[in-house]
Amino acid sequence: MTGICFSSEKADETTEAEHGIADALGFVGRPLPSVYSADLSEFVFAAGVKLAERLRPDVMYLSTTDYIQHKHAPGTPEANAFYAMMDRYLRRLDELGSTVALTADHGMNAKTDATGAPRVIYLQDLLDRWLGAGRARVILPITDPYVVHHGALGSYATIYLSSASAADVGKKLAAIPGIDVVLEREPACVRFELPPDRVGDLVVISERHTVVGTSADRHDLSGLDAPLRSHGGLSEQRVPVVINKPVSGVDTSRRLRNFDVFDLALNHVA
Repeated sequence: MTGICFSSEKADETTEAEHGIADALGFVGRPLPSVYSADLSEFVFAAGVKLAERLRPDVMYLSTTDYIQHKHAPGTPEANAFYAMMDRYLRRLDELGSTVALTADHGMNAKTDATGAPRVIYLQDLLDRWLGAGRARVILPITDPYVVHHGALGSYATIYLSSASAADVGKKLAAIPGIDVVLEREPACVRFELPPDRVGDLVVISERHTVVGTSADRHDLSGLDAPLRSHGGLSEQRVPVVINKPVSGVDTSRRLRNFDVFDLALNHVA
């Protein structure tokens, strides 16, 4: 494919050769947004509207961040303002005749106790205490550079064991309050459609209001200026799929996933 592709975070670095656009900031007409802001996502929508108005692309994929959702629960003034902003841009895309398909990669829940303190199970600390240091390694896929969002705390972990029995360790972990599911590699990969070469001996998933971490001293929570909200568990699997035009000819006997939104929008819009 040929076209335009750039990040709102790096919109001041675009070139014609690399990104298909030489001056993304000038094109969009907005200043470079902070990565920790609602402006980062608004820049994405503003860029999409400009592209639709001026270039009429065949397909656009607009990907926003979940900064606001990590910080503010649904129904709060900040969340309402964010979705009102989205509505304005989506309405403009609809006015331009676009097929607009909206979905998400995951849901979000508060991960706190009644006092608002984070509810965290530090798996690496537990395993080091049970097995000894260096006998297990906990990997958290949520880990990324943007720790202010969530402190690298989510609801999914995979564990590599050097010699301990996966069944025995899994049984102990499953008995901990706040743990929802513990599965060994093979059944976990079948259930969640995961690649076995990327998964440890165990998969651990915490319940709706609890997150899992590695060791307490590896998670910097000082940047959390609001009660912890995060994702990664079974409770965050259900997401919306919204399309602005009638859809027909869909096989309703199969379970739809978020990535099916491409097929629905491109092949099933009336």
